[in-house]
Amino acid sequence: MIAYLRGHLVEALPNQLTVDVNGVGYLCLVPLSTYDRLAGSQGEVKLLTHLNITERDHTLFGFATSEERDLFRLLINRVSGIGPKMALAVLSGMAVGDFKDNVIRNDVTALSRISGVGKKTAERIVLELKDKVGIVDTWQAARSTGDSLVPDPTQAAQTDAVLALIALGFKQTEAQKTVQDLVKKAGGEVSADKLIRDALRNL
Repeated sequence: MIAYLRGHLVEALPNQLTVDVNGVGYLCLVPLSTYDRLAGSQGEVKLLTHLNITERDHTLFGFATSEERDLFRLLINRVSGIGPKMALAVLSGMAVGDFKDNVIRNDVTALSRISGVGKKTAERIVLELKDKVGIVDTWQAARSTGDSLVPDPTQAAQTDAVLALIALGFKQTEAQKTVQDLVKKAGGEVSADKLIRDALRNL
């Protein structure tokens, strides 16, 4: 698995970026949000990646932020009928925060406006993320934390860790309980990265 690339951006198109890493050019398919953020960058860039392997090919997908990659993985792993290209279309058609808000509000109409999604796929996204995975409760908690005047770093790290574990395929209740136990055991401020590593050991 290739977790990320760090190198120089040598070509940028709306749907793909090529990053030169020590003389090797890696072609990554990207959402428009990542292109908008990185196109025209000077010097070294870091691109988070997801390697998708099929019988026909190996495709590298790139993301400017962990939130984009987590949502991409969540869609392809937990929503039936959504593959990598459809997940990229979702990320290209709507900001991550807006997507989460629309799922929380059951706003199928807004989701169906994303190019290539349609009403039936939008309904399936809401149904499977909200009712089957149970991730919406975590998104709501994250939104509440973000709206507070003085965000709690530990709470934010806890939320990020739970979302990352769900994106990796773990059940929401299982991820939440494991992370909560780790936070209690730590007894102080802890980073999301450490929570994720420790949770993976336990799970």
